[in-house]
Amino acid sequence: MSRRQARHVVLQALFQLDFNSVEDMNKLLEDVLAARDEHEKISPKLSTDDLEYVQDMVHGTVANREEIDQLIGAKSKEWRLERMPAIDRNILRMAVYEMKYSKEHLTPNIVINEAVELAKKFSTDDSGRFVNGILGSIVRDN
Repeated sequence: MSRRQARHVVLQALFQLDFNSVEDMNKLLEDVLAARDEHEKISPKLSTDDLEYVQDMVHGTVANREEIDQLIGAKSKEWRLERMPAIDRNILRMAVYEMKYSKEHLTPNIVINEAVELAKKFSTDDSGRFVNGILGSIVRDN
């Protein structure tokens, strides 16, 4: 599984967590992966590195969500976090976590590009520009 596909899994898990109270995040991840496998019928198995990446991203984003949300909220003056499309909100959370907290050190341009591609694929026509603008602003100011 590629990192792009792993990010799809992370986004699905964060989206579910946004709307549901979940006590066991590892069980949620198992359910997301099982649903993905069933939907796609042929799905490459997660490598150990990719599984660790998915777990780190989900657990880390949730653990740092309050600070991440404050950072996003400060840059999206026109849109309160709760009014944003849920996909956009979770793409932004994931990207901010990846840029600011993740063990892997990717350049911000890579993280932003991946976030924009997710927004284009899973959200509205304007979401790519919106996500790019918020993340670009965060990078410039930090």
